[in-house]
Amino acid sequence: MPSLEEELKSRFENEQHKAVLNVLFTANWFKGGHAPILAGHDLSLQQYNILRILRGARGRLSMHQVKERMLDRAPNATRLTDKLIQKKLVSRERCDRDRRVVYASITAKGLALLEEVERELRPVQDRQQARITPEDARTLNRILDGLRG
Repeated sequence: MPSLEEELKSRFENEQHKAVLNVLFTANWFKGGHAPILAGHDLSLQQYNILRILRGARGRLSMHQVKERMLDRAPNATRLTDKLIQKKLVSRERCDRDRRVVYASITAKGLALLEEVERELRPVQDRQQARITPEDARTLNRILDGLRG
């Protein structure tokens, strides 16, 4: 794989500047491997993330909780969820005590779609993960946590 300098045909102010841009560039590279598979199921990366969050909750979550757990904390999470509701992948329920609170949960159809999508994504994820050792992954995780720290 070419270096970031070769890939972007650019020079960087220093190694820290290069590292930050490398993280952004690599994140987009990872997304590029997932997006075509998701598009084949009429899902965006953000909608896929919402489905995974709701499956992991094993019940309902408020839309506020969904937004907090999103990888890409988009302000349009409600609109994205509305599209999933239209596709009958997610259901919505208003709170009886506070009508401003809306709960979402994944439907059986949503669970089935998620299972199908993840079967297709597995080979892509396996190829991506094979490029890094567990030790290097731990180091990278520590560094990235430190950046956000």
